[in-house]
Amino acid sequence: MTADHELDPLVRHAAEALRRPVAPGPGFDTRVLAAVRAEPARGGPIDWLLRPRPLRLAPIAAVGGVLAVAAVAVLGSWAMLRGGPGRPAAVVAAAQPVRFVVAVPEAHTVALVGTFNDWDPAATPLRAGPSAGVWVVEVPLAPGRHEYAFVVDGERWLPDPAAPAAADDFGASNSVVTVPGSS
Repeated sequence: MTADHELDPLVRHAAEALRRPVAPGPGFDTRVLAAVRAEPARGGPIDWLLRPRPLRLAPIAAVGGVLAVAAVAVLGSWAMLRGGPGRPAAVVAAAQPVRFVVAVPEAHTVALVGTFNDWDPAATPLRAGPSAGVWVVEVPLAPGRHEYAFVVDGERWLPDPAAPAAADDFGASNSVVTVPGSS
């Protein structure tokens, strides 16, 4: 880069003038605000989205739209009543972490099944805990009563020995956990 003393005097003078701060004159703020207020308001993206427009539908399109809305309402209600992945946001927000621990020294895999995961052995696998033969998982559960059991090595159904028991409709024994809170 060239030093200032090597520049042409005219260029040096221009560079010095450009480095000096410029102070706005008196009344500058007032003139700018007056000019802004005098500008007509322009419609931005929000105004364009909110502008009313006529809606024209063919009768078949209207029927299709009504059927689509009805299908979404029915499927959404079914999912909420089922208590599966589509549970209402209020239930999910109130969920509390519950830690499940079981000692099964001979196990290669352990899974948690219950009312909260549709009894799916692939949904909630446990991981090996800090001690040999101890298996652990933490699951967010909504307030209320939940039945559960452990599945050892994909075959053996094992109720939690540290929890209250509950007989199921198939003659097997499950365990029960109750999560406090309004349900």
